[in-house]
Amino acid sequence: MKDLDKWKAKVEADDFTDDEKKVFDEMGLKGSSRRTFLKQVSVASMSLWATSYFTNDLFASNMEDLPEEVRVLLNEVKVNLRVNDISKPLNIDSRMSLLDALRERLALTGTKKGCDHGQCGACTVMIDGKRKLSCLTLAATCNDKEITTVEGLASDGKLHPMQEAFVKHDGYQCGYCTPGQVCSSVALLEEAKNGEASYLTEDLKTIKKDLKLSEAEIRERMSGNICRCGAYNNIVQAFKEVHSGDSEMPTWEFATQEQMENAKNA
Repeated sequence: MKDLDKWKAKVEADDFTDDEKKVFDEMGLKGSSRRTFLKQVSVASMSLWATSYFTNDLFASNMEDLPEEVRVLLNEVKVNLRVNDISKPLNIDSRMSLLDALRERLALTGTKKGCDHGQCGACTVMIDGKRKLSCLTLAATCNDKEITTVEGLASDGKLHPMQEAFVKHDGYQCGYCTPGQVCSSVALLEEAKNGEASYLTEDLKTIKKDLKLSEAEIRERMSGNICRCGAYNNIVQAFKEVHSGDSEMPTWEFATQEQMENAKNA
């Protein structure tokens, strides 16, 4: 404030240096018009200076008045989640992902959070029979839909055939991606029965039901589920056994240079 008071006194006294007077002359400001202009500048400066005081008081006051219950600040919506044949009515933030709702609100931690960006497939669940990435699905959009997580695959204390096959053929190593791999595999069985097309389907006009998927088809259709440990052969073997009864270990070979180039240009 002291500097501001000095400036105001200087304006009233019209006490400027030669350089300051030269600037004002070039601006066409002389005598009373010069003082009027500077007073206006002073008022503007005062406003800027005082802003921090006003906002400080404002924020301090708001902080004191903030309610302890944070939920009143959220964009709350009511949703009825049907998970593993059980209805779960919840009040949630409209921005909450299905993955977070399952893990944090329903304690269904079998569904894993991997990349949380829809790239690894660890969070795969089934919604109305279709495999979906729960990290990219808003829980609020799943009202009354049938959601199946890895916890809901077993029945009457017995593992789902796909779970048994994964155990039998060692279709996992660290196991972090396994819930997503299993859910994706179970949904893929239905996709094959329904004759749904994939990237490798050559003729989209003559798709038949009850498809018998080749190893290449299985790998392509499961490519959205990444296994950092690299248990892909075992996963394909487990799927083949449930899908077609063929439990032979998949064959594999190193990609040729031509295949690598084709993959780069695909």
